[in-house]
Amino acid sequence: TSYAFAVQQSPAFTSKRLSSLTMTGGANTGAPPPPDLKPPPALYQGAVAAGAAKASGTFEKIFKLGIVSGCHIGFGAYLAITVGGACPGIAAQNPGLQKMILGAFGLPFGLIMTLVTGGELFTGNTALVTAAAAEGKTTRKDLLKNWCASYLGNFAGSLILAYLAFKSGTLGNGPAAAAIATAKCSLPFDVAFVRGVLCNWLVCMAVYMASGCSTMIGKMTAVWFPISAFVALGLDHSVANMFIIPLGMMRGADITIAEMFTKNLIPVTLGNIVGGALCVMAPFGTTMGKWFKKKD
Repeated sequence: TSYAFAVQQSPAFTSKRLSSLTMTGGANTGAPPPPDLKPPPALYQGAVAAGAAKASGTFEKIFKLGIVSGCHIGFGAYLAITVGGACPGIAAQNPGLQKMILGAFGLPFGLIMTLVTGGELFTGNTALVTAAAAEGKTTRKDLLKNWCASYLGNFAGSLILAYLAFKSGTLGNGPAAAAIATAKCSLPFDVAFVRGVLCNWLVCMAVYMASGCSTMIGKMTAVWFPISAFVALGLDHSVANMFIIPLGMMRGADITIAEMFTKNLIPVTLGNIVGGALCVMAPFGTTMGKWFKKKD
């Protein structure tokens, strides 16, 4: 046995060193590790900084990372349909339980993959990049660039994964994908809009809270509750719908491309913008930031 493995360090020393190495990439700087959760003012400022960083990327970079996030969210929706959408008996006997299953298995892990790997998700960007623009940390031009590039990238990634899920044959003869897509494209414009507002209120709260967590378990907890809630509540997420509706169309749903946009994606996207920018970030920006305040 080598001498290095024979030497025993005290538990306190080992714990302190491991904590330091974890947060500094291997270099023990002697600085204390960051808190597991930032206090509210620091949480807001961190979100603004994250939004500014996202806005600074090139269109190409944001688009590519948007494709990645579209695939991530698509995987989440894929799992939700596979598990929660394949419980007709439970849905008939206990619809509340079926909704909980649909929410718990799927979209939370899709968002976790995006947040941990640095993807570009349009719905989250409506909060973070908007805050950066309102604080003067980026321009309106870069805000629009980020929104457009991430939205298009998310759409491309969602379509890619929808096609792969369709070709995989793993959904068998289950009617869930077509049924969910048909239901989503049967809503009045105002109903789809409001569901979009409520959905991204929860999604951006998940993104906002996760941005202030320094541990993996903290980020997972911050994401899981709001995301599983919006799915169980039957709300509408534009990027998830970019996967669900095309997949449903491939599996026989009687929906045209025009109907996909006019009856769902357009009102839901507008609602998502309101939910992220106004419902989530505006209250924090007007109390902890400088929104709508005169610049010196």
